[in-house]
Amino acid sequence: MSASKPRVEVLHGVNLNMLGGRDPLHYGTLTLRELEEQIAAWAAELGMAVGFFQTNMEGEYVERLQTLAGGGADAAILNPGSWTHYAYAIHDALELTGIPAVEVHLSDVQSREPWRRISVIGDLCVASISGRGPDGYRLALERLREELGGESGGEESGLV
Repeated sequence: MSASKPRVEVLHGVNLNMLGGRDPLHYGTLTLRELEEQIAAWAAELGMAVGFFQTNMEGEYVERLQTLAGGGADAAILNPGSWTHYAYAIHDALELTGIPAVEVHLSDVQSREPWRRISVIGDLCVASISGRGPDGYRLALERLREELGGESGGEESGLV
């Protein structure tokens, strides 16, 4: 890890702007803003800088990923929403970044509809975390801290 704080970009995809109003059984009750505030607090505790991006347009998501290549961020946390299951353009853009990434889903996608069990980005990620609610983002930050050469941030259960 470099002397400066490692920068992690958190990219939220389609419908994540509707958190707090979506099915609380799957997605919890936090709004996107509240979730991002919590992620920022965890990042600060781990000595990391964090940026956020959310869009409902796949092309914008791809373009944001492209900006991470060549120093735009040291690592990324991705929750593309339903794009996870079919958006190969996001796969290809993630591959171009060359940075470590963790895939996060608030709900347990493995226990939901069969189509949600497919991830087209999972093979490019150092970990996939599903079904841990907001805490999945904390686990993702800890995993990326390890990946970037920092100390272990804690438990690794929940990483799949």
